Amino acid sequence: MIVDVDHSDSNAIRVISVSAVVLTGPDGAVVTVRKTGTDRFMLPGGKWEPGESPLDCAVRELGEELGLTLAPELLTPIGRFDTATANEPGFRLVSEVFAAETDRRMEPRAEIAEARWLTADEVRSVAELPEDECAPRAPLLVRVAREGLT
Repeated sequence: MIVDVDHSDSNAIRVISVSAVVLTGPDGAVVTVRKTGTDRFMLPGGKWEPGESPLDCAVRELGEELGLTLAPELLTPIGRFDTATANEPGFRLVSEVFAAETDRRMEPRAEIAEARWLTADEVRSVAELPEDECAPRAPLLVRVAREGLT
């Protein structure tokens, strides 16, 4: 029997769970977004609401952030990625990532200050970046470019 074990760990990993979307245009470009008050570009998406599925979150976030309405069946799961966060020091990011294609016009909304398309060549360049030194890109964007889009 183990006794006197201290289970309080002030260094416990704190996790943020999100859904993100690799949104590709007809020319193969991928949209990235930058939130107000930050300097990192990332995939559109966000935190799950209570009781919300990752897919439903992805659909909701596209509407909130870019004014884009896509049916859930148009999103394809890419996978789950565990990375550093872009803007929340001391947290890990666990992301359910989906892919979708669109030729619809989008506008930054809500907390999104800027949306920027990366060409296919730029996405390949992002895949070469080290995740711990990838500014102004987010680590998740680098990981997905490297592992999820090859």
